[in-house]
Amino acid sequence: MSPTLADLSEAELLKRLARFAPPDQLSDDTAAVPSDRRPLLINTDVAVDGIHFSDATTTPTDVGWRAVAANLSDLAASGAVEIEGITVALVAPGRTSWDWVDGVYQGISAALGQYGGILLGGDCSKGEQRLLSITALGRLGPLRIHRNAARPGDVLVTSGPHGLSRLGLALLQDDPSVRDIDLPSTLRDKAIARHQKPTPRLEEVQQLLACKPEHLPWRAGGTDSSDGLLSAVVGLCNSSGCGAVLRNDQLPVSEGWPEGSPWTDWCLAGGEDFELVLSLPGAWADVWQQYVPKSQRIGQINAEAGVIRWAHNHEQVDTGGFDHFGQP
Repeated sequence: MSPTLADLSEAELLKRLARFAPPDQLSDDTAAVPSDRRPLLINTDVAVDGIHFSDATTTPTDVGWRAVAANLSDLAASGAVEIEGITVALVAPGRTSWDWVDGVYQGISAALGQYGGILLGGDCSKGEQRLLSITALGRLGPLRIHRNAARPGDVLVTSGPHGLSRLGLALLQDDPSVRDIDLPSTLRDKAIARHQKPTPRLEEVQQLLACKPEHLPWRAGGTDSSDGLLSAVVGLCNSSGCGAVLRNDQLPVSEGWPEGSPWTDWCLAGGEDFELVLSLPGAWADVWQQYVPKSQRIGQINAEAGVIRWAHNHEQVDTGGFDHFGQP
């Protein structure tokens, strides 16, 4: 039987966690990051039991993977080209089994092995709720992607389909809304995988850099869709003082995606798809779509500040989406 954290001393817990980091990396209270001419991008994201994961839908390994992926997605959406590493703060009740913690750190290690970086350090504390807070550090490439860099005339593009993570959650929870729906098995599998093991779009950033037309400046508006596709578009528009027109016939959905409610809502506001949402000059968007086959145009940026409309009827889009502090 796995011991609980209450059974382990703090020294023993740290000793066990140290095997997930380079030798002696966790022996001090600080970590030294080598100097580099490239600016350092820093991001912190928190995963809370009952909000971002649960035993019913997420294995311990997937908890660790998802926590890392969420942070690296933010770095990618800012223009990171290399991951230095992460720090991890773990809070858990004393009754938490070591096997759960071990699984979480195996997931963290697997994600770092896939995308780069090392475990730089962190902290552990007893608390009433399981919580994982990660700070990630990455190096900026030649393009600093900003939410406030969208400009009227830009094309809105996204790196892949949306709604899959929300569908995956519904399937894992045996949600009545999908219980009797005849969905392709490939769509079901893809949705569950997207929810449990999301992909930060670091490779797509590299492709964006590689395909920039020479005559264009290094300017791109962008963010990721962690809080939903619409939330990302709203963030771009509000930060840039612009508006947008969206094409309802070009919503980025996966093959086999049903029509109607709740499917359109899940595409627009399901959240946790972690795709890039970019505002690019048309010529750059054209080339990037050739480099990233799953990417799709979804609309265009205009000068109608703060207003998102549908292209087919010019009506305003209901931009209500995920709110971290909204009512459950």
